[in-house]
Amino acid sequence: MAAPRSTPTRKVLGRLSLPERAFVADALRTETVGGVLLLLAAVTALVWVNVPALHDSYQSVSDFHFGPEVLGLNLSVAHWAADGLLAVFFFVAGIELKRELVAGDLKDPKAAALPVVAALCGMAVPALVYTLTNVTGGGSLAGWAVPTATDIAFALAVLAVIGTSLPNALRAFLLTLAVVDDLFAILIIAVFFTDDLDFAALGGAVVGLAVFWLLLRKGVRGWYVYVPLALVVWGLMYNSGIHATIAGVAMGLMLRCTRREGEERSPGEHIEHLVRPLSAGLAVPLFALFSAGVAVSGGALGKVFTQPETLGVVLGLVVGKALGIFGGTWLTARFTRASLSDDLAWPDVFAVASLAGIGFTVSLLIGELAFEGDRALTDGVKAAVLTGSLIAAVLATGLLKIRNAKYQALWAVEERDEDLDGVPDIYEQDDPAYHLRMAEIYERKAAEHRRLAEVAGGAGDGDGGPA
Repeated sequence: MAAPRSTPTRKVLGRLSLPERAFVADALRTETVGGVLLLLAAVTALVWVNVPALHDSYQSVSDFHFGPEVLGLNLSVAHWAADGLLAVFFFVAGIELKRELVAGDLKDPKAAALPVVAALCGMAVPALVYTLTNVTGGGSLAGWAVPTATDIAFALAVLAVIGTSLPNALRAFLLTLAVVDDLFAILIIAVFFTDDLDFAALGGAVVGLAVFWLLLRKGVRGWYVYVPLALVVWGLMYNSGIHATIAGVAMGLMLRCTRREGEERSPGEHIEHLVRPLSAGLAVPLFALFSAGVAVSGGALGKVFTQPETLGVVLGLVVGKALGIFGGTWLTARFTRASLSDDLAWPDVFAVASLAGIGFTVSLLIGELAFEGDRALTDGVKAAVLTGSLIAAVLATGLLKIRNAKYQALWAVEERDEDLDGVPDIYEQDDPAYHLRMAEIYERKAAEHRRLAEVAGGAGDGDGGPA
């Protein structure tokens, strides 16, 4: 009688494929630089607002209006940053999502289950924590979505500052989490923060998107075609009552992200490579500059922990995010016969989940939308986002530092390239040609050592030493 076949287990957070590793490394490099600029912009905004001699100038610049009135686009600088510049950020998010769906981790339903479930739990639990805090404290439920977002650039900037050599698998997990997180944040903004619809403008935006799609399918090239069309679509979407960043997402999702024969990069990957530095290095930092400017004082910080709305945001980011993402990852591994990578432990997953509690850019945006018209509560929620993100960063730093020696060892193994062919050795271990190259390298080294020993021996004889 044949023995029953056992269902093979797959590894959670195992080693990335070589193409995926290259993509993740490129994306994270840009996001890390952007995250540092984001940190600098946030600090600049806080200093600008809280220095009495500069406070009025910040408000003057932030409230300065410009743009064509006849097109309904005479907006303040802060408004342009939130609705205009963040459309670039969400355009890149749309391309990232499309690439993940057709060529990345989300292509395989089994592999997609982990980041999708983790991200969903990482949004649902913070929303639940916020809701419970405000139901018991008698606060407003309007801000339930504020603590649901993760800011990948800010999180990576923290990693860069603390110098943690996080393994590629954990970095990729964090990046994929953020992509799925961005998708649901987009849906939340579109569904829950849409004003009265102007169907004529919405219809025009839909027609513009259809033209955009047709031009792509026909293979039409040239930025001078697509950039003006994108601006028209954005302006119509803004005037329709739907948040204008949705236009950026829609256009990003339309780009082809699969490679054809002879292509080094797909059009989506090529455009993302060009636009991501603009998003991470300019659009998001400028948004932060005009959104993070809140007055900080002992009294203001005290209110963060006494008002139910602001306390709910802090607890949602710090507690809800960590428990939600960790719980979602554990449940996925538990019920899909998956096991954690042998190189990692569950505390590593919890540390990354804590890092995901840094919800800066999109959290600030949703906070502005949720409490629009209530300046005091909007500023309070912004202070809560800053406070919660800072606490999450400090907590994650402590947890990651505990395991940093292990991460450095894993990173060294992942990056070792002794044959200098540009491909890490760990990806070539099953390649006979690799072992042949390594044998030749070791033979050359051994011959060099023998030659040096002979030279040293000859020098010893010349000095009268023993032969």
